[in-house]
Amino acid sequence: MERTWLKNYPDGVAPHLKANEYASLVELLNNSFTKYADLPAYKFMGKDFSFRLIDEMSRAFAAYAQTLGLAQGDRVAIMMPNVPQYPVVVAGLLRAGLVVVNVNPLYTPRELEHQLKDSGAKAIVIIENFATTLQQVLKDVPTKKVILASMGDMLGLLKGTLVNYVVRKVKKMVPAFELPGAVHFNDAIAQGRRASFKPVLVGPDDIAVLQYTGGTTGVSKGAVLLHRNLVANILQSDAWYQPALSKVPKGQQIVTICALPLYHIFGFNTNMMLGLRMGSCNLLVANPRDIPAMFKDLKRQPFHSLPAVNTLFNAMANHPDFDSVDWSSLVMSVGGGMAVQQATAQLWLQKTGCPICEGYGLSETSPAATCNPVNTTAYSGTIGMPMPDTDVVLLDDDGNEAPLGQRGEICIRGPQVMAGYWQRPDETAKVMTADGFFRTGDIGEVDERGYFKIVDRKKDMILVSGFNVYPNEVEDVVALIPGVLECAAVGVPDDKAGEAVKIVIVKKDPALTEADVRAWCETNLTGYKRPKIVEFRSDLPKTNVGKILRRELRDGK
Repeated sequence: MERTWLKNYPDGVAPHLKANEYASLVELLNNSFTKYADLPAYKFMGKDFSFRLIDEMSRAFAAYAQTLGLAQGDRVAIMMPNVPQYPVVVAGLLRAGLVVVNVNPLYTPRELEHQLKDSGAKAIVIIENFATTLQQVLKDVPTKKVILASMGDMLGLLKGTLVNYVVRKVKKMVPAFELPGAVHFNDAIAQGRRASFKPVLVGPDDIAVLQYTGGTTGVSKGAVLLHRNLVANILQSDAWYQPALSKVPKGQQIVTICALPLYHIFGFNTNMMLGLRMGSCNLLVANPRDIPAMFKDLKRQPFHSLPAVNTLFNAMANHPDFDSVDWSSLVMSVGGGMAVQQATAQLWLQKTGCPICEGYGLSETSPAATCNPVNTTAYSGTIGMPMPDTDVVLLDDDGNEAPLGQRGEICIRGPQVMAGYWQRPDETAKVMTADGFFRTGDIGEVDERGYFKIVDRKKDMILVSGFNVYPNEVEDVVALIPGVLECAAVGVPDDKAGEAVKIVIVKKDPALTEADVRAWCETNLTGYKRPKIVEFRSDLPKTNVGKILRRELRDGK
């Protein structure tokens, strides 16, 4: 394998990094909390939260977790949007030697039950807006300790009370629930402050995060991310971003817009953890779909960095209030999670003067594996070059490296690649080669400069606004509808989301309607997994052994 990309690395970016700079994320946290104590680490609803405050509160939360009888290596779920409690809880859990299980707060009861059972999470920190979901599954999962957060917990008595009143009573965003024995977040912090935190020795090979991702078998599985995996990717991203971030005036703190959900690996490591490493401030956006509210936050201070998915860049650039925000300080826009579309990239550059730099990664790679140079001046249509200490090859079906100019499956090896799938050695074996490469399932090609491009997908996975949707899961849910004989889910192009889910159904009951299907999916699937298109047919295209030909359905045959 010839690393042709190294000849084209941006100036100042080293091909190799100091791998042992931190023994764990805990060491990284402790270092940053001391080094940047007086700086704001987060901003939320107009309030600043210093590194010192996050340090103190997370230490208290770690002490509280220890009072629950949780042992090192136990899993704890977090089911919240981007609120300041999130980084407090993450830092507290890691300090206590516990494993973070990130949960999408929009999950249905069925999806939440699977993840809690599969991870064996003994506790969960959940915001009250979604408590009713937990209530429906609590008796069937191993999760018995519940810490309940509210939107205004960290905003002070007056503002916090007002925010909670608006969320609960005015906007009616908190459905009725009953969770007997749940401890409120602020009470947990208070109890932790009275307790004594016992430091835990955490090493590079300890598990830090279970990051759930879709599975070919129709159930999501946890990518096991070790402390060293996440630390490596933080250092890789920090080094890669410096050519752009060095444009920020000396002495000025870097401010990053955190609109990516923290439960997604892109937001978790590229926003939250990288921000802690660099001493930057993350402006937390709880609901990026509310563009006017986000722009209101953006008007409050200059900002320099915006990681986002194509759909958010597009929605922002096309919003009528776009020009009400001062974009002049923006030096870096990183696109990931899904393909950046050329039209979006051109419009964004035209309106901000800051090009979108597209990268590529997965939950299994912590996430960043490749990226375009951040000092790029134009849309490349590629996913860029491998990050430092990262090898990328294109393999054919026999596991041989494809010759230059030919396509192959994108396979990644580097310190950021996961240890495997949680308690699924069979699934791990399917994606890891004998020499340590992770098979992504994406088909790519590479040019003579070492720039890679995705051209197709080997797997049937559907990518909706940066989120993986596996057809088998959608099919398993729809097949349970009494009037369905058989069905198949495929991805189809979508202007906003990149791809959308289409479900093709053969009826068993002629009375079955599209409305029936949509109502069922609304109950059983998170929004981004729900079919946007429902089509009925008399039969499905199949091979001679009866396997459904999804590709023909995608092509409209």
